[in-house]
Amino acid sequence: MAGFDSQIVLIALLVIPGLYFLYYKIISKKRKEAIKFSNLEFVKSAIGNKRKLRRDLWIFCLSLTTIGLMIIGFANPHIPLEQSKEGVNVVLVIDVSGSMQATDYEPDRLEAAKNSAKILVESLPPKDNAGIVIFGTGATTAAYLSPDKDKVLEKLTNIAPTNGETAIGDGLSLGIDMATSIQNKKKVVILLSDGVSNAGVISPSEAVSFAKSNNIQVYTIGLGSEGKTILGYDFFGRPQYAELDENTLKAIAEQTGGKYFKSVDIKTLNEIYQNISTDIKREKEETNIKDWFFVFALGFLFLQIYLRYGRGRIIQ
Repeated sequence: MAGFDSQIVLIALLVIPGLYFLYYKIISKKRKEAIKFSNLEFVKSAIGNKRKLRRDLWIFCLSLTTIGLMIIGFANPHIPLEQSKEGVNVVLVIDVSGSMQATDYEPDRLEAAKNSAKILVESLPPKDNAGIVIFGTGATTAAYLSPDKDKVLEKLTNIAPTNGETAIGDGLSLGIDMATSIQNKKKVVILLSDGVSNAGVISPSEAVSFAKSNNIQVYTIGLGSEGKTILGYDFFGRPQYAELDENTLKAIAEQTGGKYFKSVDIKTLNEIYQNISTDIKREKEETNIKDWFFVFALGFLFLQIYLRYGRGRIIQ
């Protein structure tokens, strides 16, 4: 639905029916006065033929239309458009903890996650910003929020694994902070993890509250396999398995208006990032259209000038 920045200006539109009423009264009075005289030539000059009257009425209506369009233009009209002119801030938050070195994804989980994330970054429109946060025992910035997708992809390629634990809360909080660093844009965070939050100073629930207070959608991706994945063996030779905390990731997504996705192999991981790219909703933006009204007003002005002074017309 269209809106106006200066609705009070629209009150001036009331002058249009007033002008039309005044024009009608003047023409009616002119006709009545002409009938009082017997001079036929005077009557013709006062009343005029029907064709001329119609042309004069058209010219007057065009003048009123021009005035109306200009008044509407001065009221700064705007309409909602599907595509947001400012774009979206998209922050990738990627787990680089020790478990991301598991080789159930080729060549390992982290490299597979980086390659899939590349699909999403490359699909973002030019006006979107992208940034990357990585987390293990703590969290850090890998690529600052920027519209330069090539630079972000270069930073993505250089991300290396660590032997740390999994600080999901810290990573999510830093991602939210990055998403809010550029204002007047919709903000989306995409969190990928393959483990259980067991480190950091900020809990996942605290990070969720931070996201909600900043109106940020968080999409979460749980990275795992169909079967159990062995990460190594403890001191006693017992196998250590990768653990995925799906409940926490689901809760983060649900409470922030995002979605949770489960990856079990490279194919599903690629599909997840492709789906997220198309799933990001572009907020409708109020776009000013006052120039349209001024252009139409100018067009009607030229038309009435042509009707009054164009070929075959005599300046009156």
